[in-house]
Amino acid sequence: MDGSAKPPFDCDVLVAGGGPGGSTISTLLARRGWRVAMLEKSRHPRFHIGESLLPANIPLFEEIGALEKLRALGRLKLGADFPRDDGSYYTFRFDRALGDTPPYAFQVKREDMDQMLFEHARANGVDAREETAVQRVEFDAAGVTAHIDAGGAKSTLRARYLVDASGRDTLLGKQLKLVERSAAHQSAAMFAHYRGVAWNPDDPGGNIISVNRFAHGWAWFIPLPDGTTSVGCVCKPGYLKTRQGANHDDFMASTLAIVPGAGRRMAGAERVTPVRFTGNYSYACRRMAGPRWILVGDAWAFLDPVFSSGVFLSMYSARRALDVVDGALREPAREAHLQNRYAKHLRQGYARFAWFIYRFNSPVMKALFADPRNVMQVEQGVISMLAGDVFDNRQVLSKLRVFKTIYAIASLINLRRWAADRFDRHRQNRMRVAADAAPE
Repeated sequence: MDGSAKPPFDCDVLVAGGGPGGSTISTLLARRGWRVAMLEKSRHPRFHIGESLLPANIPLFEEIGALEKLRALGRLKLGADFPRDDGSYYTFRFDRALGDTPPYAFQVKREDMDQMLFEHARANGVDAREETAVQRVEFDAAGVTAHIDAGGAKSTLRARYLVDASGRDTLLGKQLKLVERSAAHQSAAMFAHYRGVAWNPDDPGGNIISVNRFAHGWAWFIPLPDGTTSVGCVCKPGYLKTRQGANHDDFMASTLAIVPGAGRRMAGAERVTPVRFTGNYSYACRRMAGPRWILVGDAWAFLDPVFSSGVFLSMYSARRALDVVDGALREPAREAHLQNRYAKHLRQGYARFAWFIYRFNSPVMKALFADPRNVMQVEQGVISMLAGDVFDNRQVLSKLRVFKTIYAIASLINLRRWAADRFDRHRQNRMRVAADAAPE
């Protein structure tokens, strides 16, 4: 398509998606003087999971001028609990992190937070539209034409640049066939909100997220500001297929019944939202950017949410994409360089989270998280990772490298122990067979 007969631009930047990533980059671009249109297919408030924020989120909310609004909506979060075999928990408290991440975060109802961020973007001059879906886009030498549907009314919108913040819909990922599902880590989830969930006795204030492993995956318990608790189970897809016609509530209840520690906490609980299911979690797009377009947050990649990284990575990638879009609009010749730097930086941080996530249910990782040692400040490095500090802090990154070495050594010891136990079992079996076959 040539650019000779294109209508004038309706805006400088079109942002597809009005979640945390879309609202973040829209607000910041508008503050730099660009005309921004942000189109959200749904209407706020809309239900969403991903209710637990990280300390590294806090500076981002502060930068866009929304920290006090967040504080009014959120429930304090001071750390994360991981269970031991004896039923107790080990708490990783954010105030022990290395670096300068804040010692706290918030737990939120996402429908409230997302609406606040969307309205905050509008208050900063963004043309923020709801119930307006971007169906497809066409690029040309000058910009991008978006085909949109606003409640059945179809039209087009011209922009100089496109930011895809469409989340797991991943508008451009699907249109350009960039999406690749993770072969290394496949999972699905079911979740609901409950009232009357008991607090972890090690956390009497209800200010900490609990993460409980079980045979088929892991479960989360997130205390929310309104007194309810978000409860979810991330499971292997094969396990979810075993529900075979069971209603969602019964299957959720039967799953929680096999989660260690969940029975006590759920004994007096009442479900107050439907049980929802979502498909395979982990994927990534082969490319993160191209001429006049860029992906942020879940539109590029989605990780298993075990470390509550989703909202942070969405907002952080939006903040980094700001410099790409702003720079490319001011100096188009720099676009490829800015995009390459953006992609390299984001992939490195995502990979650090992913390394832990892909090994989370291994026996070695379970042991290391249940009874950590702060040798060489390694535990504090892990806490910093849990706080979201995985990109630039050299001290944290060095501690994570040491942790990986400890993990590799422990895995080798565990493998040798497993092999020795297996050999011993086989030897005993052979001796029993020989004894049984011997003449009396």
